[in-house]
Amino acid sequence: MVVELGLDDDAIDRLFRALGDATRRDILRRTLTDEWSVSELAASYDMSFAAVQKHVAVLEAAELIVKRAEGRERRVRADPEMIARARELLDRYERLWRSRIDRLDALLAEDAAPRHPSSNDPTDKTEGE
Repeated sequence: MVVELGLDDDAIDRLFRALGDATRRDILRRTLTDEWSVSELAASYDMSFAAVQKHVAVLEAAELIVKRAEGRERRVRADPEMIARARELLDRYERLWRSRIDRLDALLAEDAAPRHPSSNDPTDKTEGE
């Protein structure tokens, strides 16, 4: 499953770690539509510039954003390709779990179905009692 997406376990861990924080998800959301400087992003949050830089670094390590130099500024934007790969990974997990739940539902339905003893059933003691 993972090989087709080109994501190894470490890349998947970085991806979920990056998406596991509300500030990083917000930075990603903002950079989906516009390119921002790290300074502009930092001004949007009630935290230090260094803290925002660390969040950006986590997103960059997960390849969810791309950072480029423009003079003395560092500009960031979301990487739609990696976001699409992350979505495909989540879609695959969803399909996997839905198929498991469907199989479990089928087993439970089979178990709950009324059973009629057959005439060949050795446990049927209704004859000759």
